[in-house]
Amino acid sequence: MQVPNKYFRASMVYMMTNMEVMNEVIAFNRDINGILTYSGSYPTYGRGAGPWKVSLATPNSGVDPLTSQGSLSLSSDGRFLFAVNAGSNSISSFILSDSGKLILVDVQPSGGAQPNSLGVFGNLLYVSNVGNAANKFTSNISGFRIEDNGRLTPIPGSIHSLSTINAQPAQVLFTPDGSKIVVPELTTNHLSVFHVNKNGSVTGPIINESNGMMPFGSCFLSSGILLVTEFGPSALSSYAMSDNGTLRIISGSVPTAQKTTCWVVTTKNELFAYTTNTFSGTISIFRIDSNGALTVIGHITSTPAGRPTGLPIDVGVSKDGRNFYTLNGNQGTVSVFNIKDDGSLVLLQVAAWTNVPYFGSQGLVVL
Repeated sequence: MQVPNKYFRASMVYMMTNMEVMNEVIAFNRDINGILTYSGSYPTYGRGAGPWKVSLATPNSGVDPLTSQGSLSLSSDGRFLFAVNAGSNSISSFILSDSGKLILVDVQPSGGAQPNSLGVFGNLLYVSNVGNAANKFTSNISGFRIEDNGRLTPIPGSIHSLSTINAQPAQVLFTPDGSKIVVPELTTNHLSVFHVNKNGSVTGPIINESNGMMPFGSCFLSSGILLVTEFGPSALSSYAMSDNGTLRIISGSVPTAQKTTCWVVTTKNELFAYTTNTFSGTISIFRIDSNGALTVIGHITSTPAGRPTGLPIDVGVSKDGRNFYTLNGNQGTVSVFNIKDDGSLVLLQVAAWTNVPYFGSQGLVVL
């Protein structure tokens, strides 16, 4: 078995079908201009949720069934790709070959029911579990150690409940230094912060109130400033985090004036942020100032006029910083944009892996 070196060079984009019978990861090659070409599919040997929501917190429209950001995730060194299997309560681990092909190396129980998000730092992986009707939607996070061969070893004592026993997690996210984990809770309006211990287990949570209702997707700037979308007001907030895990608002619930703002990613230079507004079919562009304050500067549709409207969900920016990508959850397509110096986006392509619209896909990783 070939294990690629630390400096993985293939330019790829991966998405997940989330199929009920057999979940798969779909791979696209990415050329020098960011254009995608379908290159293959790889079974996870687990089941997805299909088009069905993992809970009743949001409408069951067939779009965004996992109600989360980060259902597909990459290891810090770029050697491994991880996927959740919400229908079989498991996590799949793949080696990334030098050509971008995936080699399945492990499938492990997620430590709960209906896993929907993955956070990775170094050799630590945490998964958030929504719970299900059988366990009264008991939710948690659960930790694993990533071994050198990509296999996952559960960390003793790492399973931890959220701010309430059935709070629905929308993401599990490490701080830039790996010292803490943040979990936006869609149903409690909490941002729960856990301290990561030396043995990989966590303590907490420190419970912070979200500035806006239904916090959803999040990302950190390298400075430690946290950006969080809010499904309720369709807005984006920014926070500063103290050493003890408490959050201080910088920009509170800056509205996109669009519908269902849920996912967020920043440009590589961290001057701009992009949110997807699913039921408006748009992407909002925010300017980020040096203190983390946010200003909306524009919007663009995910798919061009005259074509079926794509409803954007998961997002990513290429490692070279030149391209922005979003998964259209009602089509199973990926929209490709060029990022301009002023943060504006120019649509280049809508890439497809199937000839028919596909509902239920989730997750996006961009290299």
